[in-house]
Amino acid sequence: MSHDKQHSYATRTEWTGNLGEGTANYRAYSRNHTIAAVGRPDLLGSADPAFRGDASRWNPEDLLVASLSSCHMLWYLHLCSQLKISVLAYHDDAAGTMIEDADGGGRFSGIVLRPVATLAAGADAALATDLHEEAHRLCFIANSMNFPVRIEPTVSIAA
Repeated sequence: MSHDKQHSYATRTEWTGNLGEGTANYRAYSRNHTIAAVGRPDLLGSADPAFRGDASRWNPEDLLVASLSSCHMLWYLHLCSQLKISVLAYHDDAAGTMIEDADGGGRFSGIVLRPVATLAAGADAALATDLHEEAHRLCFIANSMNFPVRIEPTVSIAA
């Protein structure tokens, strides 16, 4: 008997970039759109500027990297809390690489997470470092990727 739980997520993506001619030609429309989910603030999206997008808005590639980074962080904090390791601060300067094919398609070739965790005095820094591997193993988003994800963690103890 399976004990798997199923979770569902629903969003609405609405294109807001009709400048009057629709998609009459490649330059006739904006890539702007709004991503919405019930009860949450809207995300203003566009394409990467390399693809005629608005650099002030989130693009799908940024959101993919951020999603992976966020999922890893949430699992890491959970595991630390279970083992009574007090994380006082955490940030991740994650970076992804996408390869564009000659025909305009492409794929991500990898993402590197660079989480930096500051622990309370007396914490086991070696165990806290090892927990990044377990967080990666459990991360829903990492388990959904078809490219390599590297973790380069830094752990320090607060002064």
